[in-house]
Amino acid sequence: MALPVLVCAIFSQRISLYFAHMWLKINLLGLRFICGLKWQVEGTENIPQEPCVVLSKHQSTWETYFLPTILPPTVYVAKKSLAWIPIFGWALIAVRFILIDRKSGSSAVNQIVTQSKDRMASGYSVIIFPEGTRVPVGAEPNYRIGGAVVAEKTGAPILPVAVNSGEFWPRMGYIKWPGTITVSIGPVIQSDGKPATQLIKETQNWIEGRMEQITVANRFPY
Repeated sequence: MALPVLVCAIFSQRISLYFAHMWLKINLLGLRFICGLKWQVEGTENIPQEPCVVLSKHQSTWETYFLPTILPPTVYVAKKSLAWIPIFGWALIAVRFILIDRKSGSSAVNQIVTQSKDRMASGYSVIIFPEGTRVPVGAEPNYRIGGAVVAEKTGAPILPVAVNSGEFWPRMGYIKWPGTITVSIGPVIQSDGKPATQLIKETQNWIEGRMEQITVANRFPY
């Protein structure tokens, strides 16, 4: 799918994203029918039509495939090194992912804010994993403030997402266990007048509270 993604990006990012999403859906269908990995989504009525900052739990590769398929047009914040992957990395650039150097500290946050404002002005929401990387099931939460800073600086609402995908496709795991992943989308958290510290606290409280409800400990012996 890289060729149509790259070619269409010259003329229209929306059409380019259409082909990128087609590739995502093909992967999801493969997971459903080959691996028996299904999903259920709660709270779709909470998804706003205006651009927002999507802050999601990140336990697996699975949600990176799934989230763009149920949300209005979105782009990810991702590590810059992905751009060096032949073909795949070029496609990420074509669909205007926000690619940052994690080692650049506060400069990285400034880059995210600046580029998020640009994407939102074009009608796109921004997906950020506030823990930075995939975390094992049951790991101590470690939410970083960058996503909340984006919400504070842009004035965009935060859409919190809880997902228990790590129980079925664990971090660093090859085997995909059959079952049904739960994706829970919370009410938006308005950012107007709130500091980033308060926003990230509210986000973490909602996500982790929901994770306690949808997580089944020791579901599989991996």
